Amino acid sequence: MKKSKLFLSILTIAALLGSCSDDDDNVTPGTDDDGGVVEQKDDVIDSQDDPDLDPEDLKGEVRADVTITADSEWMLTGALRVVDGATLTIEPGVTIKAQAGGTEVYMAILQGAKIDAQGTAEEPITITSAAENPRSGDWGGLILAGYANINTGEFAQTEVAEITYGGDNNEDNSGIIDYMIVEYTGARIGGTQEFNAITFYGVGSETSISNIMVRYGDDDGLEWFGGTVNVTNALVVNAKDDWFDWTHGWTGNGKNFYGIREFGFNDVTEDPRGIEADSNESNNDASPRSNPTIDGLTLYHQSTANMSDMIKIRRGSSATITNAVVAIFAAEDENAGTASDFIDLEDGSGNGSSETSISVSALGGIDATAIKNVGATITVEDGNTGADTSVFAWTGYDFPSLGTESED
Repeated sequence: MKKSKLFLSILTIAALLGSCSDDDDNVTPGTDDDGGVVEQKDDVIDSQDDPDLDPEDLKGEVRADVTITADSEWMLTGALRVVDGATLTIEPGVTIKAQAGGTEVYMAILQGAKIDAQGTAEEPITITSAAENPRSGDWGGLILAGYANINTGEFAQTEVAEITYGGDNNEDNSGIIDYMIVEYTGARIGGTQEFNAITFYGVGSETSISNIMVRYGDDDGLEWFGGTVNVTNALVVNAKDDWFDWTHGWTGNGKNFYGIREFGFNDVTEDPRGIEADSNESNNDASPRSNPTIDGLTLYHQSTANMSDMIKIRRGSSATITNAVVAIFAAEDENAGTASDFIDLEDGSGNGSSETSISVSALGGIDATAIKNVGATITVEDGNTGADTSVFAWTGYDFPSLGTESED
């Protein structure tokens, strides 16, 4: 018995000496210094206090209502996916810097989830690249997926990030975006699989999208895959491919769209366009047929690179475009790039709908006769004013006058 007591005493003394040498050596993982449980990161965000809601390492699956606050600068380090039932709120003035991680870094609002990103003219929300020398394609982009109609089946899956979209609720609500800037997007998986700056997949009409600026995207500026969402005041600057692109049955409205390829931005894809409009390549008559209405549109090509078409409407798509201006002017004394066609409704996989109606003014180097209308109503007329640039004053973008060099 005495030996046992002596042995226990020795163990007790050793334990005490060990605890005095280094407190951290005896802290059990998952507990604090007082033995309390500390929640560990698990790539799931289920509360505002979750350690995964980390300004320095933002990523994971958002399963609860959480807020990205303006009192910190946030680093997006992977995929941030907001799931059904959760709302991601982003406060005015927030800057989110995306780690240059290609297709693994993006933000997605999934079906049944919402975004509440209400910036202001004085304090817009910015999502940009964290690279020291940022460039297009540094990260993925912003995705919204809803339950509105598409024409490729009841449901479909996105070409990137494996996100389901589509359904039968054209009034679906994916939330609010107002006064937001998105930059340096467009990471590519392959030739036909790439992120856009902002992509709307089956997004419904109760969603509110207004006052957005996207620039330096490695693919398209804005793209719609079906849905009924309306977008007001959209500025696209220096998208490598198409500036405005829709397919799979988008039937929403666009108000005040301005797209520009600046002088000196000569990066292009194989077939860059101001507008590329599709409905369904496999079945041009599939319902719903793409048929948006766009009022107030400016497409301005300053670069010396060549455009495929300024407006391409094909594969069953229809559209009503009013008060449009399309212009090609070179800056300084350079020769402007050209566009193969001003407006083209012809395509080997199906022409654009003859119900298309476009009222447009052609300025500068546009060949106003380069129109393939396939029975559509195309009215080329003087006097259109195009997009109202004054509503984009909050961006700080210095718009060039039509026909003069950019002052950016």
